[in-house]
Amino acid sequence: MSDQALQPSFSIQRIYLKDLSLELPNAPQILLEQGQPQVDVQLNLHAEPVVEGIYEVAVTATVTAKVNDKVLFLVEAKQAGLFEIRNVPEDQLQPIIAIACPQIVYPYLRATVADTLNRTGFPAVHLTEVNFQAMYESQLQQAAAAQANA
Repeated sequence: MSDQALQPSFSIQRIYLKDLSLELPNAPQILLEQGQPQVDVQLNLHAEPVVEGIYEVAVTATVTAKVNDKVLFLVEAKQAGLFEIRNVPEDQLQPIIAIACPQIVYPYLRATVADTLNRTGFPAVHLTEVNFQAMYESQLQQAAAAQANA
């Protein structure tokens, strides 16, 4: 086997929109309500191996806006990517999947959410930048704390 075959490699195979849902459950009455909407954004990260050396990494955003405790809109988008990751040491694989891959997928998710809401006639909600490294480190700390308490 050549030395090049054992070199670590990382490549993007495909970025795609896996799921998209939009609801305006209280339209048209809610459109006449006065008041500033309260917007809640939830992010979720999911990763799994597809075949050897290929991983799917998906970032999901759920954005809910309410006016006077009534839902104005609810949009949920799941943007995913297929990544080829080979010959990477096990201790480096998880940070690549949890930090590098979501950083590549997330801008597409932000654009999808903004565009979807823009098409409803509402002002676009621009998701803030996310520090996936800080999120990953926080999850590691929480897991270590839970293990210490067990």
